[in-house]
Amino acid sequence: MSQIHATGVPALMPLSIAFVGAGPTTIYTLCALLGEEILPAEITIFEEQPRAGLGTPYRPGWNDPAMLSNIASIEIPPIEETLIAWLERQPRARLVRLGIDPDQIDDHAFYPRLALGEYFLDQFTALIARARDRGITVEIATRCRVLDIAVVADGLCLSVGPAKGASYQRTFDRVVLATGHRWPEEPEVRPGYFLSPWPATALQRIPAARVGIRGSSLTAIDAAVALAVAHGTFIEIDHQAIDYRINPGAEAFDMTMMSRKGLLPEADFHHPVPYEPLAICTPEAVNRLIEEQCDTLLDQSYALFKRELAHADPAYAEQVGLESLALEDFADRYFADRVAADQFAWAERNLAEARANYEAGVTVPWRYAILRMHEVLALIAPHLDADALDRFNHYLKPVFVDEYATVPHVSIERMLALHRAGRLSVVALGDGARIDTHGEESGATVIRNGDREHYPVFIEATGQRPLAIDTFPFPTLLEQKVVCDAAEGDENGPKGVAIDEAFHPVSENPAAQRLYCLSIPYILGRHPFIQGITSSHEMGNIVGAELAKPIDADATEIGARASEDRPFEGAERPQQISA
Repeated sequence: MSQIHATGVPALMPLSIAFVGAGPTTIYTLCALLGEEILPAEITIFEEQPRAGLGTPYRPGWNDPAMLSNIASIEIPPIEETLIAWLERQPRARLVRLGIDPDQIDDHAFYPRLALGEYFLDQFTALIARARDRGITVEIATRCRVLDIAVVADGLCLSVGPAKGASYQRTFDRVVLATGHRWPEEPEVRPGYFLSPWPATALQRIPAARVGIRGSSLTAIDAAVALAVAHGTFIEIDHQAIDYRINPGAEAFDMTMMSRKGLLPEADFHHPVPYEPLAICTPEAVNRLIEEQCDTLLDQSYALFKRELAHADPAYAEQVGLESLALEDFADRYFADRVAADQFAWAERNLAEARANYEAGVTVPWRYAILRMHEVLALIAPHLDADALDRFNHYLKPVFVDEYATVPHVSIERMLALHRAGRLSVVALGDGARIDTHGEESGATVIRNGDREHYPVFIEATGQRPLAIDTFPFPTLLEQKVVCDAAEGDENGPKGVAIDEAFHPVSENPAAQRLYCLSIPYILGRHPFIQGITSSHEMGNIVGAELAKPIDADATEIGARASEDRPFEGAERPQQISA
């Protein structure tokens, strides 16, 4: 890839890179790329929204100001600076506007989603400035939707639809898909029935009524908080307690969270960051099992899990009878005490314990061991057959999620305050419940144990689920077999896009080496814990380093075959447009 100057000396042509999406995953990937020695480059970032650099989980309008992030500031990987450093240099007025007490900035605090959005936006702006200072051309194309992508003779061609003006096409050497979570822009798909709690502005029009919320963890708490502040006020009594007062005229407001087990998440617990190394269930030990390509990978990994847990906390191992617990029994024993308890009484005790442990600097060993092992055991998921992956998701994943999806202490206080005010309850649906969303009445009817319970408003709040390949937004990549189905035709297999360790689609088409799929809904099926800021950072580090490498020679030999394929219906051969 070179051109000849008038002097006769070859010069490298700039490497053209397109990012589709401009949230945290693109930010961390760009940050990693700028940390490498890279060829001359031209970068174009496409973003559907009016502003790039925010990301769906953190942008205004999509999130209510009362919604909190579920990651402590110390756990957020720094970009140009840490979150704490950024907070400490902000004017007091800006912090107050974002709902932050300027005198209470702390490494272990949880901050509003909108505050994280402004942090990411500032970091994005600084990264772009650094790239341009290095002579890298950066174009930011906002209000632009990428409609399709196709392999052509000299790269990957994007068909782009701007909010105003005619659609156009651009060809790039490499393309990074970082489209993030997928939710409908209008969540109320029929009267009173909401497919998601986002955008939060849609929830503000819900009247004071009986509301059913499917889910009882992070996403459900977001929904409950947004509704609660629309119909009342949280009042801080002191630094350890919150009260809730309903607005006049909103006395009919009532919420019921429901999930299979009917459990509230537990409070964030004290633990060292960064993670301390494990002793037995290490990445090296698990990778050795993977290399053996054995049929018992899941069971052997579970054996390592049990040994590590017993090593970390012998008393807990004895208490739960860990030695005799089969894989299929561990989750039931893990959750048994909570299932048997009143959820709000349990939440109150758990919150008190978590606060006391933070005060004393105490880490519960078994909790910390399970938390650390979720990243290690995640390594086996892409290598499990469909049946083993189903066992992993059913019997181990819920335990890992319970530990890494603990919530801010103030979130638990808000749930307790709503319950004390008579505005929130939690029910366990069990395995046989059914939710009817197609009745003549608004909302939905919950059918459980022969009883029917109608909710005039019903919100699906179970979080992002893996999406099937047939919803993949770039159909030509499917037609050209650059992107392939992770399920490989097995209707019970994992949903989404098959990817390799460098996040290239798994494909016989050499052009796949030019493409990186970091779109979370399409890789969740085989990578069940790839969600959140730390995952964006980890993926970004891998792909940023890959982008800095020269293009593989095989990936350049795509011209003859690609040009025979149809790039886009009715489209002429696209031409490169300089940034």
